[in-house]
Parts: sequence; structure tokens; C-alpha cells
Amino acid sequence: MPRNPLRESLEAGRFCHVVEIVASRISREARLLEVASQLAITPGVVAGSITSYAGGSAGQDPVRVGTAAKARGLTPNIHVTCVSKDRRELREMLRTINALRIENVFALTGDYPKGAPSVFDMDSVELVTLMNELRETEGMPLLIAVAVSPFKYTEPDCAYQYLKLEKKFAAGADYAITQLGFDAKKFAELRHYLDEHGRHKPVLGNVYVLGLKAAEKMSKGEPPGCWVAPELVERIREETKAKDLGEAARLERAARMVAVLRGLGYAGAYIGGTHKAQHVRWIIERGQQLAPQWEEFAAELQYAPKTAFYMYEPNSAPPRHAVGWRDWAVKTFFPSPTQFPEGGFLDKLAKKVFGWIDRRPSLANALERTETLVKVPVFGCQECGNCVLGNMQHVCPQTCPKQLRNGPCGGTNNGQCEVIPEQACIWVKVYDRAKAANQVELLKVYIPPPDRSLKGTSSWINYFLNKDSRPGHPKPDIVNPSRPKEESNNKVVVTQ
Repeated sequence: MPRNPLRESLEAGRFCHVVEIVASRISREARLLEVASQLAITPGVVAGSITSYAGGSAGQDPVRVGTAAKARGLTPNIHVTCVSKDRRELREMLRTINALRIENVFALTGDYPKGAPSVFDMDSVELVTLMNELRETEGMPLLIAVAVSPFKYTEPDCAYQYLKLEKKFAAGADYAITQLGFDAKKFAELRHYLDEHGRHKPVLGNVYVLGLKAAEKMSKGEPPGCWVAPELVERIREETKAKDLGEAARLERAARMVAVLRGLGYAGAYIGGTHKAQHVRWIIERGQQLAPQWEEFAAELQYAPKTAFYMYEPNSAPPRHAVGWRDWAVKTFFPSPTQFPEGGFLDKLAKKVFGWIDRRPSLANALERTETLVKVPVFGCQECGNCVLGNMQHVCPQTCPKQLRNGPCGGTNNGQCEVIPEQACIWVKVYDRAKAANQVELLKVYIPPPDRSLKGTSSWINYFLNKDSRPGHPKPDIVNPSRPKEESNNKVVVTQ
């Protein structure tokens, strides 16, 4: 493999800079490659991060753009998202990246695509697991980045971001990159959390050169996961009245953010919002000059909601975790197979009974229909055949528009869903129930992707006969979810 300045910097503990290159459909590839050529000779830049499906819109092929950027001397970091790809296609994409002698990959679930509905075959934690598997079994020297957003201002959103980051590191991620935010207290909170939990992994902080149009969009939650406080929008609006339309102020703010990240012990800065090499060079040099003043800038850089939740500070956020009688009834009267101790009498009996039923297709179908009659109205069940209710506080992951199984995406906004803003994110209920039951640690359990060939079959049969994919029992299933599968009980199942 050729030199990898990004890996070298992270392993040596040198503060580094990665620049995001937005390979949108409207961006001319020739222009992107001119940008890559200029960044390749910019001191301090160790990689260019090539986006995929930024904001939910299909862009140019990040592998093609990254390969061309590499040929121009810029080390690429390829965004690999789960959007519109099943696990077979993701595996082949990673093999292609490896064959092109590219090491750096950024594992993302991805923004929900605009237009036609889409089901995500994998989430980011499952994608990291796949990447790590390819490192171990096929010798791919992948350097795996993952995303985290500390800029969440309700307890469930914030706590679950950190829980999910722990899952990503446990799955094999090498370092993390924060999403966009302008709150030094949250940058500090993330470092505190990782140190407290013994996760000594490098983290790059997002530094965005924020103009007025982008600020106004982000103040409305567009694109998902990005939020800008109204006070900052107004400040930028005032800055645009200057002769340079606020350019100097934008660059100075970015440089001060770099200084804050240096002071807080971050491994580097992930610079976005500009493709101009001269701007990037100025931010890098100025950020280094300002480093001794980082605490002063951190005190200024605190744009957050007035009722913001901070994990390590008293706050005015309303208390949570009260579990109503409906939640208690669901967990009490609708048991999960996981409540049968493995190897115990009931477990052995269930294996015999369900094995007998499975050999009789008409009975197996009748059992599945009975499950459906109960689980659809209570849990919103979609008959996936790989039930993990027992691992998700009796909340069905199929009710998430992205069908994620290991925690919320980065697009949640004050507990509301990225895809359906008027709907509460399902992970809020998962967290609140776990917190009330003192079971938050259980949320760190890895849930593998489902075996989609089991859709429309009895989850109880699948569980006791070890057919399904669940925690502690993953299956190397690479079924394309867009194609029909023939089920063993003669049921034709079209996976979504």
C-alpha cells in the first residue's frame, strides 16, 4: 500500500486536518479534481473526505472521485453509506476500494434518500462489523472512521449517540469524526465521556466554514443532523454587512474552532464548508497561532438551546424516564423468547414443540398469523422473522423508517425522527424504558442485521430453532433485500 498520511498522523498523535469534498451531482468532476490537486499540496492536509448521498441526494460516485483525487496526490477518505445498497453490494464496494489501494473509509448509515422510500439493509454499526470482518478474513488494511454527534440537546438523543459510538468502537472503528456543531461545551463533553469510559480513540472535530445561506438552512434542521442556533444565524447576518460579505469573520471563527479542538485534545479537525485551498491553508495556520488562547475562544463558542441537556452539568432540561402503565404492561404481558433461560427446562421444551410445529407448514403458518394478530397492533410488527424486541425494551426496530437496530441515526432533532419530523424517534422510547429499568448498559449489545429470507415466518420458531439473526447469533446473510426470496414453508416473501 502507498503511504497513508492520515493513518500516520493518528498513530503518531499529530494534530491533522482532513478536508471534506462534497461530490454532489451538480459539482463538476473536473472542478473537484482541481480542488484535490490544490489540497494535496496544502501543508497540514492529510486527506480529502469524499462524500456520498450528502443530505440525502445522490451525488457522484465517491470511489471514482476518490480514485481520481488519489492520482492527483490527495489521500482519499471514501464515505461508504448504507443508502440503496444491500450487504452484498457493500462488500463488493469495499473489495473494489481495497483493489484500488485505498485504505481510508468512513462508515455511515447515510441520510434518508430524497424521493422514493428506502429501507436500509444495514446500519453503521453493522457496516463497521462488516469492514472489520474483511480486515480479518481478507487482509484489507482499512482505516475505519465513524460519525458521532455530541450536539444533541435532549438526554435520549445525546446519551444514545455516545452509546452507539461505543458500539462502533467495539465493532472495530479506529477513530471518530463529529458532526457539525458550534458548542465547545459539547466538544468537551464528548472527550470527557470517552475518557471516563476508557475509549481512548482519536476523534476529529468538525470545523465548518459557515455562510449565511447554510446557517439559515441548518437552523431549520437541514440537512439532517446539522443545527445552528438562531443567535449564530443573526451574528452571521450582521457579519455579511462587511465589505467582504463576512468572509474574514467566517474564516476566523473556523480557525478559533481549530484552536479549541487542539486545546481539548482532539486528534485533528475535519474542515468543511469550503473547497478553496487558500481558505484551508489560512485556517490551519491561524488555528495553530491561536492555540494558546483556546480557553478564551471556548467560552465564546457556546451556541445551544436555552434548555440544553449536558451530561456532566446541572441543566434545565425537563426530567424524563417515567414509564407509564402501558409500557409496563407491554414488557410484562408480552414476553420475549430471550426470557427463557438457555438450556433450561422451558428452553428445551420450546425447542421440541416448535421443532414439531416447523415440520408441519400449515401449523407454522398458523402460528405466524397468530403472532401477527398480537404483535402488529401492539408493536407495529412487520413480520421480519428476526425479532429483537427483548433487546430493544419491546420497541420494534421495523417501525424506524430506516429500520436501524443499533441506535438512532445522527438526524434526530430534539427526539423527533429525521424522516418523519412529526413522529418521535423510536430510540427515545427505548432509552427511556431502559433508563427507568436501570438497563442502559444493555443498550450496548450489538444487534446484527436480520436474515431477510425469514420475513413472514414465525419469529418464535426461528428463535428456538436458531434460524434467525440476533445478538450472540449473527448470520452471514447477504440476501439482496430488493429481490423476492422463496421461503422454506412455501411462502413467497418480498423483502422491503
